[in-house]
Amino acid sequence: MIKKTMSELERPSAEDIRYLTKRPIVIVLDNVRSMHNVGSVFRTADAFLAERIILCGYTPRPPHRDIQKTALGATETVEWSYAEQAVEAVQDLMRKGYAVWAVEQVHGSVSLSEFVFDGSQPIALIFGNEAEGVQQQLLSFVNGCIEIPQQGTKHSLNISVAVGVVLWEIVRK
Repeated sequence: MIKKTMSELERPSAEDIRYLTKRPIVIVLDNVRSMHNVGSVFRTADAFLAERIILCGYTPRPPHRDIQKTALGATETVEWSYAEQAVEAVQDLMRKGYAVWAVEQVHGSVSLSEFVFDGSQPIALIFGNEAEGVQQQLLSFVNGCIEIPQQGTKHSLNISVAVGVVLWEIVRK
């Protein structure tokens, strides 16, 4: 098996990607601590052509070398904005017609394997702090919660991994 060179991958350029149709998916990061996680989320959002990312609370924002380290330039190809209060950002998304779902383990959450997204309505996905999860206050506004099924002894995934798993499953369906 021969590995393809970068030019053989036929990827769009950073300039070209601005004109591509993005998927109607907004990623909301609320009080995420790690710059490396933020950079990884940018890279994943780029890979799946997510519409944009909203960084909330004390979530680090570009430009910063530690974000760039894992984003590998995706901060230039993924639209993003900042909102001091995640609640205000979520309410604004709901007013604009987005279905808003938190990725969180709560009573009544929907397993990701059973979650249905048909693309008829844009969707916003909230990912919370690495240790505390999505704020309780935000959970009162969402359409529901999605839980990633896990069988091991750990009951959580790194946020950047969780974003990748959820986006893959939504796009795959």
